[in-house]
Amino acid sequence: MKLLWQIETETAPAWLSLIQTAADAALLTEGVARPCAASIRVCGDEAIREVNRECRGIDRATDVLSFPTVGYPAGTTAGCADKLLLREFDDELNACMLGDLIISVPHVLAQAEEYGHSPEREAAYLTVHGLCHLMGYDHIEEDDRRRMRAMEEKILASIGMDRDESAAVSDETLLALAIQARERSYSPYSGFAVGAALLCEDGRVFQGCNIENASFGLTNCAERTALFKAVSEGAREFTAIAIAAEKAAPWPCGACRQALNEFAPGIRVLVTWDGQTDEKPLSELLPCGFGPKELPKKE
Repeated sequence: MKLLWQIETETAPAWLSLIQTAADAALLTEGVARPCAASIRVCGDEAIREVNRECRGIDRATDVLSFPTVGYPAGTTAGCADKLLLREFDDELNACMLGDLIISVPHVLAQAEEYGHSPEREAAYLTVHGLCHLMGYDHIEEDDRRRMRAMEEKILASIGMDRDESAAVSDETLLALAIQARERSYSPYSGFAVGAALLCEDGRVFQGCNIENASFGLTNCAERTALFKAVSEGAREFTAIAIAAEKAAPWPCGACRQALNEFAPGIRVLVTWDGQTDEKPLSELLPCGFGPKELPKKE
């Protein structure tokens, strides 16, 4: 999903990456085939209180507000509303605009402490909750509430952010997230778009795409984009990486194999292209790899 960011207060970078992953997982789980977009405003309590007062007549801060652009009939959600989504197609974004989300950072922190889970999980939950509203879900009636809650839990579980934050991310989900990351590829020179989704030992998923440069040597592969994002957010242990291209199997290049070997010599490498998938351990792709353990220990 294409996210249009408006960040007005200090926000942990890891949240932003997680919000993107949650948004992609929401479309995947709902079964929306078309590219979609949403505006996300991350702000403080005063800003969200002002919007709440002006738009809903409620003079207090809340955790998340959602404003859908699609008018769904009762009982209909985005996964079965293709014609309605097309009405919101934006030529400049090349995506169907679902609406706007506003998330309060102070509420993320306060509610995470109150409920006894991580701020990351709370940020993911509020994102998913708001996106479910943008996709046509509601919780006014009890049956609707149960339906929406079930979808929220399904989305969160798919990215390892369910209630206990320990559910395994499936290979199918990881491959689908890599395919969605491919949509953000910047590859005007080769025309070979690649996306990657890197699974951390703790269940987090970091996405990346290839980013080319007019000075060709400065091009960065999708695998390293995902890896560098993860390491910069404190992740050091990884179990699997999924890589997606269109017409050819996107096995990682030598540089990416070496970069992955630095942190996870035993990582599983999944690839998908043209409807096909394959898997190999990194040790098979990089036999006799040289890594930190080969260096002499410092005195």
